[in-house]
Amino acid sequence: MEIYQDAVLYLESQHVPVEVNTDVLEEDVFQEDTSFSPLQADSIDFPENPTCSSEEMLERRLLVLKGILESEEVYLRELETLLMPMKALRASAGTSQPVLSSQQVQTLFYQVPELRDMHQSFYSGLKTRLNDRHQTELPTGEERQVNHTDSELVVGDLFLKMVNQIGLYRGFIENYENAVDVVRKCTQSDPRFRTLAESMMSSNSSDKVRTTYTLEALLYKPLDRVTRTTLVLQDLVKTTPTLHRDYTALQEALRLSRGFLSGVNESSNAKREVTLSHGMRRQLMCDGFMVDVTEGERALRHLFLYTDLLLCVRAKHATRGKQDQYRFCWYLPLAGLKLHWASDEEHPPPANLRLCTLKNKMYTLRQQLQQQAGTRAISFTARNQKKLEQMELMMFILSALYRLELHSPSGKSHTLLFTSLYELEEWREAIHKLTTQNVETVPPDLLTLTGACAKLRMTQQPPLQTYISGNESLWLRGTLSVAVHSACGLQQPACVYVCVEVDGWDFYNKQAKTHSSVQSLSPHWDQELTFQVDGAQNLRLLCVSQSDGQDDTVLGKTTLKLESISQSKRWRRQTLQLGPVEVTLSIKYAPHPLEPPLSAAPPQPIFCVPIETLAQFEGVLVPHVVQRCVEEVERRGMEEVGIYRISGTSSEINTLKAAFNSNLREAVTRLRTAEVNVVSGVLKLYFRELPEPLIPSELFHRLARTLEIQDIDTQHVSMMSLLESFPDTNRHTFLYLIHHLQRVSERQDINKMSLLNLATVFGPSLLRPPVADLGHDFGSNISQEVVVQVQVILWYLQCHNLPDPQILVPHDTEAEDS
Repeated sequence: MEIYQDAVLYLESQHVPVEVNTDVLEEDVFQEDTSFSPLQADSIDFPENPTCSSEEMLERRLLVLKGILESEEVYLRELETLLMPMKALRASAGTSQPVLSSQQVQTLFYQVPELRDMHQSFYSGLKTRLNDRHQTELPTGEERQVNHTDSELVVGDLFLKMVNQIGLYRGFIENYENAVDVVRKCTQSDPRFRTLAESMMSSNSSDKVRTTYTLEALLYKPLDRVTRTTLVLQDLVKTTPTLHRDYTALQEALRLSRGFLSGVNESSNAKREVTLSHGMRRQLMCDGFMVDVTEGERALRHLFLYTDLLLCVRAKHATRGKQDQYRFCWYLPLAGLKLHWASDEEHPPPANLRLCTLKNKMYTLRQQLQQQAGTRAISFTARNQKKLEQMELMMFILSALYRLELHSPSGKSHTLLFTSLYELEEWREAIHKLTTQNVETVPPDLLTLTGACAKLRMTQQPPLQTYISGNESLWLRGTLSVAVHSACGLQQPACVYVCVEVDGWDFYNKQAKTHSSVQSLSPHWDQELTFQVDGAQNLRLLCVSQSDGQDDTVLGKTTLKLESISQSKRWRRQTLQLGPVEVTLSIKYAPHPLEPPLSAAPPQPIFCVPIETLAQFEGVLVPHVVQRCVEEVERRGMEEVGIYRISGTSSEINTLKAAFNSNLREAVTRLRTAEVNVVSGVLKLYFRELPEPLIPSELFHRLARTLEIQDIDTQHVSMMSLLESFPDTNRHTFLYLIHHLQRVSERQDINKMSLLNLATVFGPSLLRPPVADLGHDFGSNISQEVVVQVQVILWYLQCHNLPDPQILVPHDTEAEDS
């Protein structure tokens, strides 16, 4: 209940009706300095007549909306013109004679695609609402009669959604001078770029009129646009009757827009700094939303990282006509601050059940909203949209599993929770960088510091899917499969795993990790991770080194845009750079309608399950339990005397078996520290408990007869032919095991395990006679059965031209991308 109230409190703080003085914008919003100021604009005065009738106001309002739509269309065309050369310049950056470097291309077009997507979403929504308006015009002289549907035209939610995304302009504004600097320098130094920058052409799709721009003029368009957004909102509020359903939402959008402009102006001059009482300045480095844990209770908080301290605040219920306000929670000086992070592998059963229930409710509500999208039930849609927003915020608070613990030398400690390891690592890096700079903490004026948060903040709302705008047709909806193959570039041997995260709606699991590799300079996994995705746009990867008794270390991370993946249904192999580490993986996407999220179901068991069923579930040809046990034995058991012959403790073997049946990652972690004879015992137990033996029982008698063939060449051909008749999973797992046992026997002078000894140990587990004997003479003779079991395995162990096994299911793979 407390978490629900916390979510509602935040949402209320973002959508409270306010009273706005709509005569003029605050003077400090606009600068008169002739030097660069991103927020210069001329105010547009829309005359207000208090005697206007509701019909006349609605007519003016309609004119304003049509003007906004036309203006948006022009602006989108300008953004498309600005983005037109981006792809070619990026391609050129990888050649021997680039027009711009990759860094210059990134600087030049920073945040422009995101701005285009935001305004495209707004334009499409507004155009649809205006087209759906059924207005009847009746000739009454020169006057027109406004139908009642004009008063039902609701657009406030569209403006509110756009203004909630307006923070994208902050990054563009802060980067603007750098982008212009790139244009000016490259225009002087490269004739090719000068030709491009001085004559960029756009075409009007309606009349094919071509307009010529300079690149610098196009870069200024977003600066002009962000101020005009506030101005047109002012005009729209003036022409909206106070009793109209849009009035409250438009007032709130205007308030947020004004607050953003005010904050940008101040931060443009002050570089997001707070002036202290004795003249020193404290600079804001970053801010964002996360979950704070106090005495076991979770709460949504806004965290601000300054050059010398961390400040935690919470949203305060805003009163009418006031800017957003924050209430102080706690702060920690950065000097001497110690960081510790960890991950809870899973939620406790009660919390997991609650999350599953919430996911199903969100999924159902999302389906209802999609069905209502084409109807005129606007008020019902708005209520459901608000309800979905509340649920998503609750999910954000409840689902966070990654813990960042902060310990101050003064003894104060705080714990923050993150839903994403990627986001946690970004915060950890930012804090750690400042703590290593010998910062000197100045005692803060907490009242001033907290009061400045609303103006200095760079993050307007939590990272919820509800707030994301853009072309939804480019979002992934279906099954995304990621096969993580291997990595290279490690500076020293390490046990490494890869964490994969996707974005989108929280109906399904959005994170997965590979198992931890054995200690190596070139770890490999060949592990397939599968995601059900709805609204996915980005894939984030982290390569993490696992350490005993210490924090895991993130070796590198990267983000991959999924737009290109959406065009291909085949496996696409890529090598990605994660800091100093290169990770090779394959990605495949299959679009399809999604089923409701599953309830809290028990995990897929591993033992006592047909090997083909398990392999298909894991997306491999050799089950992970076999791979991991073999890796561990080869890492530290090759010289163990009696390996596979001497059994480990039965209780420890059963403990590891239970771990594999419940959580593969936890089992692999335990495997690393288990006694090596326990590891070998787990492998033998797995094969012994297969419902059907690894070598199909129907081949038992044919193998026995083949061993009686005297001609060696004929026998070899027949034995290899029988091997080829194994089911794919059985054959490749058998080959994987045989090659491993051959390597074990190469150390028989130390481990005392010859090929015969190994065949004796594994024969009865890998090959069993049929349950019902069909009349063969030796069918009831147990000793003869054992001889056959041992001799068959020994024959294959002594064969030196066996094919190599495949571990992953063969992929229909596209050409590799680097």
